[in-house]
Amino acid sequence: MDEKDFVEAFYQRVNEDERLTDRAGQIEYATTMAYIHQYLKPGMRIAEIGAGTGRYSLALSREGYQVEAVELVERNIQIFNGKRKPEDKIRIIQGDARDLSCFADDSMDITLLLGPMYHLFTEEHKKQALSEAIRVTRPGGVLFVAYCQNEATILQYCFGQGTLWEDMRKGLLSDDFVWQANENDAFSLVRPADIRALTKDFPVERLGLIAADGAARYLSGMLEQMEEKMYQKYLAYHFSICEREDLLGASNHVLDILRKGIPQAPQTMS
Repeated sequence: MDEKDFVEAFYQRVNEDERLTDRAGQIEYATTMAYIHQYLKPGMRIAEIGAGTGRYSLALSREGYQVEAVELVERNIQIFNGKRKPEDKIRIIQGDARDLSCFADDSMDITLLLGPMYHLFTEEHKKQALSEAIRVTRPGGVLFVAYCQNEATILQYCFGQGTLWEDMRKGLLSDDFVWQANENDAFSLVRPADIRALTKDFPVERLGLIAADGAARYLSGMLEQMEEKMYQKYLAYHFSICEREDLLGASNHVLDILRKGIPQAPQTMS
C-alpha cells in the first residue's frame, strides 16, 4: 500500500482541523509561525505543501501573502474550502508532495513542508518530497520542513499509554526502540540525526532545528488547566529553550529551517 492510501485513510478518521486548537497545539502553531515570520518580507510568494485544512495558509494569506496550497486528502480540502473567504489570496491544488510539477523551478520565496514528512515511510520518498520542495524554492529562499520524533512516541504511547508490547507485536518497534512505520501505522518517526542525514546531499544551508512543541504534549493536561498568565509564562519558557540541541529529540514535532543555496557564478580566466 502506498503512503497516499495510508494518509487518506488516516484523515478520514482524524479531524486535522482540531489538531492545533488546544493549548499544546497552539504552542506548535505559535512556534512555527514565529519562525516563519523571521524570514517573511512583503510581496513574497508562499507554497504550503501538505496544507491540511489550511490553518497556516489561511493565516498567511490574511496577512497579505499570495499562497499556493497543495493538499493530498479530499476531505481536508473540503474543510479548507469551507473556511476560505472570497478575498483570501489562496489557490488550492490537490496533489502529492513528491510531484510538484504544478510549480515552476525557483518560483517560491518560502516553501512550507509541514505535514508530508510525517507520512512518507521510505528514504526515497522523503527525498523526493524534499527535492521537489527545494526545486520550487528560489535560490536564497527558505524552506520549513516538519518531522515527527521517535522518542515522543516511545515515551508518550509505548510507555505512557502501555502500547509497547502490542506495537512490538505489530512490528512497529524494534528491539532498540526505533519506530518502524508499516501498514499498521500512518506515521513515520525520525530522530534529529536522521534529519541531518536526509538533507546532507541537498544544496541547502541549515538555519535552525527547532523543537516546535517541546514538552507541551507531555504536559497537555496541565496546560489546559493553567490560568492564562501562567500559560503565557510557559510559552515564554518554551521559546527560551526550543533551539536547545539537548531537548530536540523528545519534542513531538521538530521544524527544520533550510535556505536554498545560490549557485556560484563560474570563475573566468583573466
